[in-house]
Amino acid sequence: MSGRLPPLNPLRAFEATARHGSLTKAAAELSVTHGAVSHQIKALEATLKVKLFERAGQRLKLTPHGAELLPAVSGAFEGIAAATARLTRPTGAGALTVSVVPALLSLWVIPRIGSFVAQYPNIRLKLRASNDPQDMRSPDVDLCVHYGDRDWSDCWFRKWSDLELFPVASPTLINNRPLRTVRDLADHVMLHGDDGREWHTWLAAADGLELPRGPQLQMSDARLSTEAALHGHGVALGDSVTASGLLARGQLVTPFNLAVPAVDSFYVACRGQMRSAPVVQAFIDWIFAGRDAAASRGETAVAGQIGIRKRRSARAAAG
Repeated sequence: MSGRLPPLNPLRAFEATARHGSLTKAAAELSVTHGAVSHQIKALEATLKVKLFERAGQRLKLTPHGAELLPAVSGAFEGIAAATARLTRPTGAGALTVSVVPALLSLWVIPRIGSFVAQYPNIRLKLRASNDPQDMRSPDVDLCVHYGDRDWSDCWFRKWSDLELFPVASPTLINNRPLRTVRDLADHVMLHGDDGREWHTWLAAADGLELPRGPQLQMSDARLSTEAALHGHGVALGDSVTASGLLARGQLVTPFNLAVPAVDSFYVACRGQMRSAPVVQAFIDWIFAGRDAAASRGETAVAGQIGIRKRRSARAAAG
């Protein structure tokens, strides 16, 4: 790839000249002579075999070729500048309070948090298990990693991950009380981490809404329902992010091969004035890098063993 790129100095001269519309101003910014900038631009034009500027009175104007090249060059230099700033600014000290969805905090963040502490040993990090929307505007919270529908119009936010939902249970439970079909769920305790909507969504996809139900156990969040499943107390709905490590280690299994998209997603969000705080940016960089590293290692949910055959509608059967 690098063999096909023009030299860096001519690109810098081109970007500065295009921004200022002047060889003289570009030379002053780059601390070189007017002639040096002119030479670099001519060298770039010779390399690309196109004309990049044309004279318009006292200013230089981009040709169509120059206008096409400029956004890519400007974006590349902005990216380099931003990365350099992140490396050199004082992100290594200060206090930071982060509010994280309880299940994500316990099952994804905590297992990885040692790398953040090692990278930023002087950041006094406080982690709060919460998915309360009020945290977004609380002066006691600097950053949130929440599950929601991005209804934070006055805040900065960025999607961290979508997720899918599927039943999970401990291997011991499945061995002692098999789950061969969706109907067998009636012989198990159904563990809820919400008001029942997520199980309803999954059962609808599995054509299981009319099937008999066993005992129901309601909990305040998905972390508790997942922990109950780990202890063999029933079948919970896991997700493709927080359950991935437990599935990979064999602590949980997914008995069915049907997953449904979650209604909402995980978002990283904060008040606008906190976005530029170095300690906040440090955590944002860390959690997105961790997500990308997990994806590159293939840390995704393992398909279940039981296929679910969807019933055809009467119209489809008639056809």
